[in-house]
Amino acid sequence: MHFAMLADHEYAVPLIARWYYEEWGYLHENATQDGTARDVRGYLNREVMPFIVLAVDGDAIAGAAQLKYREMAETFPDYEHWLGGVYVAPEYRGRSIGSALAEEIARRALSCGVRTLYLQTERLDGGLYRKLGWEPITHAKVRGPEVLVMRRRLGREGGRA
Repeated sequence: MHFAMLADHEYAVPLIARWYYEEWGYLHENATQDGTARDVRGYLNREVMPFIVLAVDGDAIAGAAQLKYREMAETFPDYEHWLGGVYVAPEYRGRSIGSALAEEIARRALSCGVRTLYLQTERLDGGLYRKLGWEPITHAKVRGPEVLVMRRRLGREGGRA
């Protein structure tokens, strides 16, 4: 298993779009898989945000995660950098790939100068993110189910990255 940028595996855009649409499309009125694919194409960056990191197993894409801007901007306009779109293919679940992707995004965010990352999770106890050092901030309900918003400070003052 290794990490790669979606920009280097552009052929995976339809797969990532299908995953995201099937998992979260219901949260967005009028969402389509084609529209989700257009959105995913906006992450075809290598050195600048936003971007998607892939977990790659041989020739297979095992999972994906995003480093993005202002995911919940209408509710939290001051929370700039977000970990989002963490998805692991069903056949790869239970192997700590989601944790590894979250850690890789944190590492890459720090190298981009990000000092604080945010995320939202439907796991109101924080799930795997709490185990990785994320701290709960608040609960929110913007679309769909209630979520827990969490923060992780990166670098020396914030611990590991």
